[in-house]
Amino acid sequence: MLAITSPWSWFVRWFQRWQNWLVGLALLVAVLAGCRLWPHPPLRERLPSSTAFYDDNGHLLRLTLASDQQYRLWVPLQQISPQLVQGVLLHEDRWYWWHPGFNAWGLLRGAWVTYVRHRHPQGGSTITMQLARLLWGLDTRTPSGKLRQIAHALQLELFYSKRDILEAYLNDAPYGSNVQGVGAASLAYFGKPASDLTLPEALTLAVIPQQPSRPLQKGGMLINPALAQARNGLYARWLHGHPRDASFKPLFDLPLTLRPLAKLPFEAPHAVDQLIAAQRVSGERLPPRVVTTIDLDLQHGLERQVANYVQRNSSRGIRNAAVLLIDTRDMGIKAMVGSANYFDAGIEGQNNGTNAKRSPGSALKPFIYALGFDQGILHPQTVLRDVPTSFGPYTPENFDGHFLGPITATQALIRSRNIPAVWVASQLHQPSLYDFLREAGISRLASEQHYGLALVLGGGEVTMQELGDLYAMLANRGVLQPLRLREDDPQVSGTRLLSDASSFMVMDMLRQNPRPDAAFGAESTRLPVYWKTGTSWAFHDAWTAGSFGPYVLVVWVGNFDGTANPAFVGVDAAAPLFFQSVDALRAERPHMQEPVRHMPADLKRVEICLASGDLPSQWCPQRGWTWFIPGKSPIRVDTIHRPLVIDDATGLPACPPYADKHTHVEVFEFWPSDLAQVFAQAGIPRRKPPQNPACLDAGRPMGDPPQITSPLRASTYAMRLDQADRTSIAFSATADADVHALYWFVDDAYVGQGRPGTSLFWQARNAGSYRVRVVDDHGRSDERPLQVSLIQ
Repeated sequence: MLAITSPWSWFVRWFQRWQNWLVGLALLVAVLAGCRLWPHPPLRERLPSSTAFYDDNGHLLRLTLASDQQYRLWVPLQQISPQLVQGVLLHEDRWYWWHPGFNAWGLLRGAWVTYVRHRHPQGGSTITMQLARLLWGLDTRTPSGKLRQIAHALQLELFYSKRDILEAYLNDAPYGSNVQGVGAASLAYFGKPASDLTLPEALTLAVIPQQPSRPLQKGGMLINPALAQARNGLYARWLHGHPRDASFKPLFDLPLTLRPLAKLPFEAPHAVDQLIAAQRVSGERLPPRVVTTIDLDLQHGLERQVANYVQRNSSRGIRNAAVLLIDTRDMGIKAMVGSANYFDAGIEGQNNGTNAKRSPGSALKPFIYALGFDQGILHPQTVLRDVPTSFGPYTPENFDGHFLGPITATQALIRSRNIPAVWVASQLHQPSLYDFLREAGISRLASEQHYGLALVLGGGEVTMQELGDLYAMLANRGVLQPLRLREDDPQVSGTRLLSDASSFMVMDMLRQNPRPDAAFGAESTRLPVYWKTGTSWAFHDAWTAGSFGPYVLVVWVGNFDGTANPAFVGVDAAAPLFFQSVDALRAERPHMQEPVRHMPADLKRVEICLASGDLPSQWCPQRGWTWFIPGKSPIRVDTIHRPLVIDDATGLPACPPYADKHTHVEVFEFWPSDLAQVFAQAGIPRRKPPQNPACLDAGRPMGDPPQITSPLRASTYAMRLDQADRTSIAFSATADADVHALYWFVDDAYVGQGRPGTSLFWQARNAGSYRVRVVDDHGRSDERPLQVSLIQ
């Protein structure tokens, strides 16, 4: 009787018979898994890599050399043309996916051909073995070298996957001269990434590693005949697996050209140099692909403008210039022309002029006025004094050596008058101009005492990039944001250094600056330009900076060695290049528009007397308008134009009382003595007001000052918490019959204009004590305290 064997007992006996083999196999699998899973550096880190720099539209700017002086650009396997990958495997290692790192049949065949038949040596190396030779620098021409190559190939197969090894080989294979890897080869020879290769291009690159000594014919762009023959042979084998690609045969019959290495792009050199230098300083390792913010079309356009301008003005000693273009929308540097010619050693062309510290001259003046607006020192039509003035030991002069007398803040900025700018700067506090520049990130400033008020006129030094950042802050309504040169640089929200209102007012002032070529009919109306010039002391540097559309443009003309030239005047040397560049960019981009910028909420318009910049009295002959910030901008009633009661008989001011006298009223301008002296020196006629020493208050018009009727004296106005935004207090006053306008002030801040018999309504922002003042258009006034309390 046969015993019945259960499946379990059969398995036990089978396992006992083969257990040693099974344990050995398990150990082998564990060792293999351990080798693969054990932490080890990626193959991409075994050899240094180049970096490819691109503009923001994908155009190659430069392919750098790796640290071993090879062009080697790492490209992931999935970003390499599949036709190139298949072509390499078909040409070099058809059994790649199946062998353990070496092909015994290939090695035997190579040995037979090399050592038995004594023909051209054949190594029989697999792709893994070729990678081992490249990584370890092996000499594989001897049997011992070949054995070491096999051992390293097995090591690679143990520690890395087949895809990792294939990817590393494609990125390290030799492609002639000092080009290694398909990433660098496709850029060097075809000017395109490895993912965009056509079939003829892919098969050409597939055969080069087997004949890398000279891909090109000597002195030309055609591939050498042996390489062309190898490529066509690979195409013939390719068709066996891809018969549909027979349509490409006419392309393979044409001579194939490769771009010589000397034709590799070398664009925006100063911008790329700056990124490389920043990487060296930080110790950061640049990735194989870096996308910059540079726009190559804009870069080329400005390079042409600089080259043409220097060529046309060489007779004036102008040999060098630098230009920087910034997009204020994302703070990206769109063009950086660091010198007139990067390759001209005579002008030290490889120096980056946009990063050099230079005196900006008057180019910082817009920020003085902006700070003055924010600190309640002036408004755009405030009349300033352009007269000889000393500020302690410092006595500044104007560039032209002349003085203009009374001048509005707008005209003082446009005409770059030094005395008014220094006066405004002397009034600044918290922050001063020095504090503002430090907060804005201007580097390497000495102490504030070192500069004094000379900082206003360019006593300190800035770079073009720092100045461009400041002007971009004006265009961005007072918010300072860092410049960006790499596309992956973060766009930060920035820091507010100026108010929205003050930035708007300064931009409006700069917009009124006429072009230097406006007299010749240059276009200036289609797109406004906000600009300012600067000239450093002793004519070392000429500047023009400004904004148009979405861009900020900074132009510098000078010499890198600091040599002075009387031609280096901002308006004469830098402004023409600035506007030629603006016009060229407009022509290239006809649809360019300004970004939408809304009116600041806290900015108002008020009518003023043009001669004084103050609220007009009824005697003011010419009136205009100005921007002002309610509650901050200083403004008062005009006192320059005053009426005098003149005695008809004597022509002198009449003595009061005027009853029963023959008199008439004349209006005179009462200018301070220093301004009157400037008018006299300039030959500007001003009728001097007559005087009558015979009596007190001679010629003074009779009339009563206004009397405030609301708010009531000694009263407290209650403001409810739940209605704080709707609680208004009526201001009203009685006035003399000759009064046409009443101007109301709260704590010396102008709040509005009314007429006699009407009320002006004002809202208190907070509870507290206030001082209300009313001034009529004759300059007569009344005031009283106002108490506002807060109740539930």
